[in-house]
Amino acid sequence: MQKNIFIVVISLLSLTFFSCKDKSDQKIITEDITFKKEGELSIFSVQDSIPKSLVDLDIEIADNDYERETGLMYRKSMDNKHGMLFIQETLRPQSFYMKNTLISLDIIFIDDEFKIVSFQKNAKPLDETSLPSGKPAKYVLEINAGLSDQWNLKEGDSISFKKS
Repeated sequence: MQKNIFIVVISLLSLTFFSCKDKSDQKIITEDITFKKEGELSIFSVQDSIPKSLVDLDIEIADNDYERETGLMYRKSMDNKHGMLFIQETLRPQSFYMKNTLISLDIIFIDDEFKIVSFQKNAKPLDETSLPSGKPAKYVLEINAGLSDQWNLKEGDSISFKKS
């Protein structure tokens, strides 16, 4: 019996000694996520049946599940001439949130005819509240907060884009 207790105590001490190494000398390396141009996008307004170019952007494209789920998470900043275009699989009501997103964004919902159908402006960083489109959308464009007002974007304006 004493032999068994002795073996258990020795085993526990050995586990403690070998599993609790001081890891303070290990460094955690983090890298900023940088913009990678994957395409170009233009936003147009239609006045008197004549398309008027409002702004041109360089875009990253999120067109698979991982990219759509990650989006602009963990980014510390984004240039005002950059954006992220999410290409959804189907036209349907969309909903986004700002989990792990460090910058405030305007979220622009766009239908399958490339027309802006709704906005979620000044989305708060790190807020997990649902931000719905309210109308069916196939594309979602994220830009820095305030730019949709600065550029005077409206429902009915349109986009065109091309992949690089």
